[in-house]
Amino acid sequence: MKTRISNILKIIPLLLAALLLTSCQKPLPKSVKTRQSKETVTFFFHGYGSSINAEKHMAEAARKAGKTNEVLTATVGWGGSVKLRGKIQDKPKNPVILVGFQDNDNPDYHRDGWYAYKAVKTVQKKLGFEKMNLVGHSMGNMAICYMIMDDGGKKNFPVIEKQVSIAGHYNGIKGYSANSDSPLTASGKPEHMDATYKDLLYLRQVYPKGVAVLNIYGDTGNGSDERVYNNSSRSLKYLLVNAKSYQELRIKGQGGQHSQLHENARVDRALQKFLWN
Repeated sequence: MKTRISNILKIIPLLLAALLLTSCQKPLPKSVKTRQSKETVTFFFHGYGSSINAEKHMAEAARKAGKTNEVLTATVGWGGSVKLRGKIQDKPKNPVILVGFQDNDNPDYHRDGWYAYKAVKTVQKKLGFEKMNLVGHSMGNMAICYMIMDDGGKKNFPVIEKQVSIAGHYNGIKGYSANSDSPLTASGKPEHMDATYKDLLYLRQVYPKGVAVLNIYGDTGNGSDERVYNNSSRSLKYLLVNAKSYQELRIKGQGGQHSQLHENARVDRALQKFLWN
């Protein structure tokens, strides 16, 4: 009898310790679990020499239209570190991430793609999402494409649902490439390719299936947005052979000028309808 009582007394402290340890473990917030299963995060990437400021108009227009209630910023440092700022909502609706590169004028597109990847993975770790939309303006589109080529096959890379290209310069920039206004075949293939476009041909092999694509470009009256020829922007079509769908939107007049495209109300409406309707 004494032996049994002694054994019970020895077990009691172990049971108390186990109960204490269990009580200290906090469950994951419900909002995190909800995002993992439902929310698609939309990333915006700015152009050469630009910043998050170029993305704010489109994000604010989406917020005012009731399409999103969460806009965060992710600043990528020179070494790839990412600072995430903004309030995380308990019940997020179409979270938007405005990405900024400190190294914002780097013509090495592989490097730009790596910056984009670091932003995506940092936000993914924080919010736990599995699906994303990608929106780029000018060089931001190159960051997106090179991220897909260099990093899209890595473990746990988010599923891309939709991609929006604004003022893309896939076959070169006006005044910098002799081939940037090259005529296109019916498939969208340039008759004469810029060196970067030849590099981008790899997208035809690795671009994920099931992505819906909207390609927006401006025409101020001379077949360009004053910085990029329309043919260079439209040459994206040939690269995305695996896309679920592909559509184009031409913005005419001064509102279609290269830098005005991310300040244009018609672009805002097209973005919102395409991404969230």
